[in-house]
Amino acid sequence: MTVGRNDPCPCGSGKKYKKCCLGKEAPARSDSPAGVAGELRQALEGREFGSLAEAQAFAEHFMRRRNIAPMEDFAGLAPEQMFRFLNFPWDSPELVSFPEVVPGAAEAPIMRLFGLLAAAIGEAGLKPTATGNLPRNFCREAALTFWGEETFREKTRFVGINKEDDFHELHVTRLTAELAGLVRKYRGRFILSRECRRLLAEHGPEAVYPRLLQAYARDFNWPYRDRYPELEIIQRSFLFPLYLLQRHGAEERPQTFYEDAFLRAFPQALDEVPSDYFFPPDSTVRGCFTLRALVNFAGFFGLAAVVPTIASIFCKDFRVQKLPLLAAAIRFHLPR
Repeated sequence: MTVGRNDPCPCGSGKKYKKCCLGKEAPARSDSPAGVAGELRQALEGREFGSLAEAQAFAEHFMRRRNIAPMEDFAGLAPEQMFRFLNFPWDSPELVSFPEVVPGAAEAPIMRLFGLLAAAIGEAGLKPTATGNLPRNFCREAALTFWGEETFREKTRFVGINKEDDFHELHVTRLTAELAGLVRKYRGRFILSRECRRLLAEHGPEAVYPRLLQAYARDFNWPYRDRYPELEIIQRSFLFPLYLLQRHGAEERPQTFYEDAFLRAFPQALDEVPSDYFFPPDSTVRGCFTLRALVNFAGFFGLAAVVPTIASIFCKDFRVQKLPLLAAAIRFHLPR
């Protein structure tokens, strides 16, 4: 990233670059190319090899051992395990598996909303608006049922629910259900797909939940729900905060515990913040991670209780604790 002398320093200090980190060399992280090369050079010191092939074999053995060794920055995961988390989360059964039927899933906020949507669609289907969204009256009724009267009055005090987008949780549920192949439009009406009806008939909502979870984690565009920069690594690393929750979530902790762990593992996220963005990189990444990974994902899917410390829509401080659904929906096969 190119940073001007008078731009905010990328380290997040709030100072100008020229008065902070300009001219300073950051130490190489152990998982960076420079850090790995340094470790290899150290391992090669004082060794003699009879041929280039012998030296190359030593280097390959060194890298294999390094890639399976737990790393503190990865919260005890090895680089090879983190690679699988990032690139093959659904195809690494030796590390993590996702049951096809999840007991207790109906308690998750997204499942409560999906249940309201499925009931409204019913056998006859649900006619969309001219813009292709859910009808206004249904959105209002769903919001009242989901929030309750007191919260409904509070949330609609200044802006009412006049279209689907005004009840964003329902809007996201509908989009995710479509991505999962559970809801679609047919002959001008929203209907439940044949596969969705089969799942509900055979196993109930517990079989629908895994489809929504995968569609949201893999296919839904997380930045769509906020105004933060793209920060692709947050969605791509969705398994990592869940792994942290499984390990540490029995005790209620501030969200900063998980923010710190994320930044230790993925400091490159700071470089994804545009240089002209109006908040420092550190606070931007922290806020974006908490909103996307904890509130909008773990909380929305009932995997964790993410509770604001004060009753305000502007609150950015949360207490986080895992819920029983986490162990039922995502099973990590890693030593503790």
